Amino acid sequence: LRGQRKAKISWTEYQRSLRYAVFPILIRCPDTELKVFLVRKSSPSNTSMIADDVILIAFGANLPTEEYGAPAQTLKAALRRLAENGDISIDLVSPFYETAPVPISDQPWYVNGVARISTELSAHDLLERLHEVEAEFGRVRRERNAARVIDLDLIAYGRELLREEGGIQVPHPRMAERAFVLLPLRDVVADWVHPVLNRTVADLVSDLPADQQIRKQTDV
Repeated sequence: LRGQRKAKISWTEYQRSLRYAVFPILIRCPDTELKVFLVRKSSPSNTSMIADDVILIAFGANLPTEEYGAPAQTLKAALRRLAENGDISIDLVSPFYETAPVPISDQPWYVNGVARISTELSAHDLLERLHEVEAEFGRVRRERNAARVIDLDLIAYGRELLREEGGIQVPHPRMAERAFVLLPLRDVVADWVHPVLNRTVADLVSDLPADQQIRKQTDV
């Protein structure tokens, strides 16, 4: 309605809303039209149907920002920002994890997660959008593995294989070695199969080295 103020919802409510698919239908009556939204909760069987076509982004941060505060709050705001233009849908977000830096260093621990998204953007255009949001949130790219206020990575784009020297690489070349990617990925697409290695995410998790420290964040 015009003039109606937008209601603010909590992050928990926002995440819960992503677990439902919304389908508009139009009902015509003699004197009026009603648009009704049918809501269907997604199920494990739905997830298996889309595993081959899924688009996945990994996100992380280990430094606070002046505007948003702690890394988890920055990451939540960045996910909302990604969806603002309407051409990217955030379908499912994993729990947040706290992870030790890889390689091990004296940096603060990271907050990491994975989101399953839908978009008509190409892999190149999507990666460009991720970089735009990173810059908007204060990311400055310096040396590799440096502490950062935000990191958004395109880790999988369906079954596409993209390798460009100095450019896009999908699937992400080191994702199969990283607990902070694989554990949250397993939360959002449990039957995902690596398009190059042809191994399930469960298999990859079982081969992770024991020295990667990771735990679910409980205070988000």
